Amino acid sequence: MKKKLAIYFTGGTISMKYDPEVGAAVPALSGHEIIRNVRGLAEEIDYEIIDFGRFPGPHMTPRRMMELSAQVKATIARDEIAGVVVTHGTDTLEETAYLFDLTISSDKPVVFTGAMRNSSELGYDGPSNILSAARTAASEMARGLGTMVVLNEVILSAAEATKTHTESFDSFQSPEFGPLGVIDKGAVIIRRPRTARFQIPAEAVAEPVFLLKLASGVDRVLIDSCIEAGAKGIVLEALGRGNVPPEIVPGIARALELEIPVVLTSRCLGGRVYQSYGYEGGGKRLLDMGVIFADFLSGQKARIKVMLALGLAGSTDLLRRIFNS
Repeated sequence: MKKKLAIYFTGGTISMKYDPEVGAAVPALSGHEIIRNVRGLAEEIDYEIIDFGRFPGPHMTPRRMMELSAQVKATIARDEIAGVVVTHGTDTLEETAYLFDLTISSDKPVVFTGAMRNSSELGYDGPSNILSAARTAASEMARGLGTMVVLNEVILSAAEATKTHTESFDSFQSPEFGPLGVIDKGAVIIRRPRTARFQIPAEAVAEPVFLLKLASGVDRVLIDSCIEAGAKGIVLEALGRGNVPPEIVPGIARALELEIPVVLTSRCLGGRVYQSYGYEGGGKRLLDMGVIFADFLSGQKARIKVMLALGLAGSTDLLRRIFNS
């Protein structure tokens, strides 16, 4: 008996084709138009199509992500639905997928996919990625793995996946932990368990939460601007192991004095932040000041986590407990 999936279409490159008047690709295809090119899907799986929108990746906001999460929660709760596939623009796919991983507790698989090339280009990968994502969402092996990202026949945990290249088919990777598994000749093969799942049952996100990437000599100007703009939280992509230029430290201190939580990640692709250094601006000094460390999370994922945690309770103490757990 074939399993039934819900397939959400939100837009992104997978829905785009070249517009000669614009001279570039734009959103154009509906879910039904895209699905028509997914050969073999109907023979393997029952599905229903839900057109959420035709949003390019940069048009997906945290509030829109929460709206989509609420709809998917309601859909996946239906007894006849075995799993959900979400097509999404790849520019922000990892953020929405991580938000889903934190807010949807069902053991039924939720699988994000997209395309690195649009439908007018040679090598359009949207249909094959949808088929791989659907096979994963329908697999018993994928149950309990939380939200996943599937492109190029590789299965990644949403908590770990990141876009590493602007256009390569294998752009989505898990540099720190590696894939959960692969799809090989149609077979879903899970090769390792995922890291521990963590849930934040928020129904709204706190805004604004700002993300700042640091570089040599960066001073307090940007962090002061965030404070003046009403920041609910600030995430810093720090240098190396989790260190900052000394010129920005007074701005961090001001934010903390105003009870604006400051969360620290690294701008490095791999590794976690840690209190290794005790000089001015070093991680140990920042930890002692009250800065919250985000472990292995990237800046964009840490921002999503902060927005959800503060949306749940608005408490810095709860935020600290969530990150420390």
